[in-house]
Amino acid sequence: MTAALAALERDGVAGVLGDLLAIPSVTGTQAESRAQHVLAEWYAEAGLHVDHWPIDLEAVTRSPDFPGMEAPRTQAWGLVGTWTGPAGGDRPGPTLVLNGHVDVVPPGDLSQWTTAPFQPRVAEGADGRESVYGRGAADMKAGLVASLLALRAVRSAGVPLRGAVHLHSVVGEEDGGLGTFATLQRGYAGDLAVIPEPTSCQIVCANGGALTFRLTVRGQATHASLRKSGVSAVEALWPIWRALAALEERRNAQVHPLMAHLDPAYPLSIGTVRAGDWPSTVPDLLVAEGRLGVALGEDVATARQDLRDAVADACAGDGWLAAHPAEVEFVGGQFAPGYTDRDSRVVRLVAEAHERETGEPPDVRGAPYGSDLRLFAAAGVPVLHYGPGSAHLAHAPDEHVPLAEIVQTAEVLVRLIVSVCGA
Repeated sequence: MTAALAALERDGVAGVLGDLLAIPSVTGTQAESRAQHVLAEWYAEAGLHVDHWPIDLEAVTRSPDFPGMEAPRTQAWGLVGTWTGPAGGDRPGPTLVLNGHVDVVPPGDLSQWTTAPFQPRVAEGADGRESVYGRGAADMKAGLVASLLALRAVRSAGVPLRGAVHLHSVVGEEDGGLGTFATLQRGYAGDLAVIPEPTSCQIVCANGGALTFRLTVRGQATHASLRKSGVSAVEALWPIWRALAALEERRNAQVHPLMAHLDPAYPLSIGTVRAGDWPSTVPDLLVAEGRLGVALGEDVATARQDLRDAVADACAGDGWLAAHPAEVEFVGGQFAPGYTDRDSRVVRLVAEAHERETGEPPDVRGAPYGSDLRLFAAAGVPVLHYGPGSAHLAHAPDEHVPLAEIVQTAEVLVRLIVSVCGA
């Protein structure tokens, strides 16, 4: 353990992360694939056995349990680096998975960024700590870098392993989970898994689900000067909007203890609304898309029906909508909930490694966002999130991650690798 921690390359963290942040790997773009090719080279240079393959999109998306995809793709690549110790070969011990996604969300309004989002920089953060800035810094390229540095340290120290470590780099996490789904299909499930998503170096062992839905609301067009002779699809949305607010309140009346600190634990929101095609015409069509939170342990089909019923009841109580009911579809990313028991071995081992590094026990809780955690949980693999950066900065302008948290995550992962797989 001591030799592996001593071999950790702490001084080069900002440079390695900066090189990865400079690749604008927005989910679904060609740069997403380019980042996978760069990481494959890094894995090979680190001495890992590399499996880098083109994902068969047609076959994967036909799978009955495919988790959904929002960004159009013509290609996608899987990538796993494996280390089994100096002797190599098959090992009788457990397999630990470190899983991270290389795709990032678009940068949004560039005027809100201090510097260009894909030109990484190192500067002091609001908390006074030195941080690396750039889109994807927290979510979650810093976690990928911490995983690679941890595995390189174990390899450099020559730590004998009785098990194996799989380092996943996946695409498509931001829009459904394509990459992890394909990687698990390829057989890289493992016995324990850690996803170093941004948790401010605390333990998140549960994710609520998140289902993207689409509402289509119809009105009756007429000239705006005679608006009362028509029906505005915008106004027709209002009773449905109120019904969804009531539904969110009802679905959060009782929540799992791991989610009790959140308000709300299972959000229901409308994210986009598109209506009308001319300012002087009463709009006859509105399309809204949103997100339905799914409770821990709740079946996705039950959550979908809950939303359908709420919309149907709202329509039944409105004169226009009763005759012209809104349509409900579930599209894009379909994130089921998932969790690992807080008393499980993986939680205990990560908590012990964290406490050895910091002297303090970590918080253990759930999070309201969907992630690839639920795909491991559905496959029966005990899994959790532990990683650098704050989830509040993910998807935000001037996204950044403290260097100290990247190093701490790498140190905790070194301890975890040795404790799980070490001979």
